[in-house]
Amino acid sequence: MKRICTICARGGSKGVTSKNIRLVAGLPLIAHSILAAEESALFDKISVSSDSDEILAVAQKYGADIIIRRPADLATDMAAKLPVIQHCFLESEKMANQQFDLLVDLDCTSPLRNVHDIINSVKYLESNLEASNLITGAKARRSPYFNLVQLNDDGYVRLAAASEKTIVRRQDAPLCYDMNASIYIWRRQQLLDSKNVLQDKTIIYEMPEERSLDIDSLFDFEIVSFLMERRNETKG
Repeated sequence: MKRICTICARGGSKGVTSKNIRLVAGLPLIAHSILAAEESALFDKISVSSDSDEILAVAQKYGADIIIRRPADLATDMAAKLPVIQHCFLESEKMANQQFDLLVDLDCTSPLRNVHDIINSVKYLESNLEASNLITGAKARRSPYFNLVQLNDDGYVRLAAASEKTIVRRQDAPLCYDMNASIYIWRRQQLLDSKNVLQDKTIIYEMPEERSLDIDSLFDFEIVSFLMERRNETKG
């Protein structure tokens, strides 16, 4: 089976300026995902897509095999994730002159994943022949059936999800997950046919909360930096 890892990193970031190449635990943020992909030994190619020359140069320095220039219409604040991945995948096939059976996308803003998360999530999808694709997530800290509310048009709050029975304990509610934006996996045809990340037969690989932080703000960046530095100290 031919597998490709894609890492898509836009140059513009309003929450954290230049976050994809900011130093975290001594390395540019994007480097952690590239090196984890290499360590897994799963991939025939590692491809990085960006609209930023600086990001692409850093990616090449840390071992990316394929460098993809992302078009401007896929590099806006409004651009959806899936078309970006599809573009990277198809351009990578052209540049590599081969087709890939499986795509694994690693979001570089979720660097706390470890190599076992990558390996085990790939094994999980490949062993589940009925599944269309895979996402990763952690058990939700709040339940939409119990203590997660939404503000309605009338200005009052309601539970975010309704249940046929009254739920007074979170343990009695359906199991919910926070998508952690860490690992996305598709089989080739399902990727090309997809319009949305969540399909009728999407499965989830569970990761612990401590490896599920996604960087959207400076506060997130500081927490992730602290955790990664502590991890390095533990390894040392």
